[in-house]
Amino acid sequence: MTLPPPFLASLPLPAIGPLTLFFALAIGHFVCDYPMQGTFLATMKNRHVENKGGAGNLPSLTWVHALTAHSFIHAGAVWLITGSVLLALCEVVLHWLIDFSKCEGWISYNVDQLLHLTCKAVFVLLLFYAVVH
Repeated sequence: MTLPPPFLASLPLPAIGPLTLFFALAIGHFVCDYPMQGTFLATMKNRHVENKGGAGNLPSLTWVHALTAHSFIHAGAVWLITGSVLLALCEVVLHWLIDFSKCEGWISYNVDQLLHLTCKAVFVLLLFYAVVH
């Protein structure tokens, strides 16, 4: 069974426009980073958090699973909006690395958000210059 393409992904790029696509990706990011992340993922994705929100005795690498799951949720939004599996895979890797850097204290919360939105802007450029489909 073949699924129909997501709405925005089914439209030709000129019909959408780069600003509309960026806006959709930004909305997808904020929906995934706030209401869809939840307390469990927000807490468990940081390997340095001592009190894991009452999660009990979970394996020591639970943070890897939580961070990876959170990154895949974001990739799902990118895939649904753009229709590009390649950009979704890029989102998994980039989101994971950016959030890991934030959890390590290497970057601030504001830089974290700026980097995520910069990724979305680059995705738009890659699509509009037909580097990826």
